Amino acid sequence: MTVLVFLDPAYPAGRIADASKPQLMATDLGATRGDGVFESMLAVDGHARKVGMHLERMASSAAALQLDFPAPQVWEPAIATALAEFARVHGNAPAVVKLMLTRGPEGAGSPTAWVAASPVPESTGRQREEGLDVLLLDRGYDSSVAERAPWLLLGSKTLSYAVNMAALRFAKQHGADDVIFTSSDGKVLEGPTSTVVLAVVEDGVKTLLTPELESGILPGTTQSALFAAAEKEGWQLGYGPLEPTHLMQADGVWLISSIRLLAPVKSIDGSPVPVSRELTDELAALVETVL
Repeated sequence: MTVLVFLDPAYPAGRIADASKPQLMATDLGATRGDGVFESMLAVDGHARKVGMHLERMASSAAALQLDFPAPQVWEPAIATALAEFARVHGNAPAVVKLMLTRGPEGAGSPTAWVAASPVPESTGRQREEGLDVLLLDRGYDSSVAERAPWLLLGSKTLSYAVNMAALRFAKQHGADDVIFTSSDGKVLEGPTSTVVLAVVEDGVKTLLTPELESGILPGTTQSALFAAAEKEGWQLGYGPLEPTHLMQADGVWLISSIRLLAPVKSIDGSPVPVSRELTDELAALVETVL
């Protein structure tokens, strides 16, 4: 059962709505045009993780769409209300918390905003333990297009996720679990719902690498937190550019996100890649320390 809490000026702590009944106007531009932004975060023991980082990234996405963004002090009580209601129904179970913001009904001139809390899919834990078979798929843009064409909204977390979901369906139709997008000029980008991280260990020096943000990828909140923690533990850090050969030659490759956390990649396009349980356990432990 999903819990819904709408941001409403008449309800300072948010307005609880029945998720089993229609709540969104059929003319809402989020539904008709995908004109809006969102964030997903994990809640454990009734507390949402990295709230500040998610709100900051969501505000940046909203700014790219020239969309009015409610202040954190408006979102935070609604998040608390949603999690309290979720706990009443589901107890101490972990929750996926989604923050949604659309341009609102056509012609209304005011946004629609709500918080949704729902159970974590069972597949997330299984994929962390068993690993992922991944396909490389061309996203259809070169790695410099984000700077040339800001209207494409690359690097923003918008509601226009049809392509991302189509990529995941394509992967599953072809026996894979997930996708790593590449640019048309051969650079590694990101997953449809995750950030790519790889590790290289050479002469005792451990280095974490991730694609460069200038390629038009979404800044990963969990990746950023992991890198900060790893640097304190003596890891070196790198930010691309990366190519598929770097993935195949790495000592470990992971997809990391706020809900699934750190999931090792065990094959790419059918070719096995090394899965280091030692590195995975070390990095997973670092993720837990910063969330």
